[in-house]
Amino acid sequence: MNVVEVSHLTVQYGSFTALNDFSCEIPEGCTGLLGPNGAGKTTLIKTLLGFVQPQSGTARILGDDVVSSGPSIRQKIGLMPEQDCHIPGMTAVSFVAYAGELAGMPSAQAIRRAHEVLEHCGLGEARYRNVETYSTGMKQRIKLAQALVHGPKVLFLDEPTNGLDPRGREEMLDLIRSISHGKGVNVLVSSHVLRDIERVCDRVVVVMKGQLRATGTIQELKAIQGQPLDVEVREPNNAFASRLMEIGAVVGPPKNNIYRVQLAGDVRQAHITVQAAARATNAQIRGFRVAERSLEDAFLDAVQPGEPPHILHATTATGGAQ
Repeated sequence: MNVVEVSHLTVQYGSFTALNDFSCEIPEGCTGLLGPNGAGKTTLIKTLLGFVQPQSGTARILGDDVVSSGPSIRQKIGLMPEQDCHIPGMTAVSFVAYAGELAGMPSAQAIRRAHEVLEHCGLGEARYRNVETYSTGMKQRIKLAQALVHGPKVLFLDEPTNGLDPRGREEMLDLIRSISHGKGVNVLVSSHVLRDIERVCDRVVVVMKGQLRATGTIQELKAIQGQPLDVEVREPNNAFASRLMEIGAVVGPPKNNIYRVQLAGDVRQAHITVQAAARATNAQIRGFRVAERSLEDAFLDAVQPGEPPHILHATTATGGAQ
């Protein structure tokens, strides 16, 4: 089942087009919404929540139309906004419980649930402190807690690691991964930080200037056409490389004792061919792996100016032996 379905969505602020004929499908699981600042990520989230009315196109969450079913959708969704959303003068437990009541929970249930999610988010010992006394990292955690209190089926996280130090960033990413992979909650993480997306997400949607630029699993986006092998040897061996080229392989120069080898056929057959060449030339192989590009390279390829929006899959990703 697709959690989100967007078709030809256009959103404008006056003369500025924030989303331009945007279409995508987001399945169950944890998906990263990736793009530079100003790409349209936050506008997409606001539109999906029913806060912004599109000029044209449609969008659905869990089968509900975002224009006609806004209140119903917002009861099923938790939002961790980019900006601080706490209310000065309220303790953490009263603030999170209040967020639960706004989502329709009875008061007693909201308070009980507030204690549970604050404990889960690492704020159990600080639950009775006023939120305005919290550090930046603690404020990020309470934004996550208020998004979780009503047990949402879908969670939207807008730049969840903003302002965090390295330790706080790792702890927040651990929390997000445990929620999305252990609690059965579908999560959409909006960020411009590639490392964060790669750490917690299974799929990505790349947005640039309000348009879809790429979508697919992270493995698909990082794949190189033809599935070349990175072959690690004990030391560079010219005879080994020459032998492979004699049988039609494309072999790149060694980098840190690793040859990138492109061969026709499947990966298993390529392994057999490389091992045979190593035996024939007394090359000592330390390891094989299917070569892949970095997520940064995949992202830069997707957002090249002047290129049309495209969908990346393992069969169409650019690249080759280098």
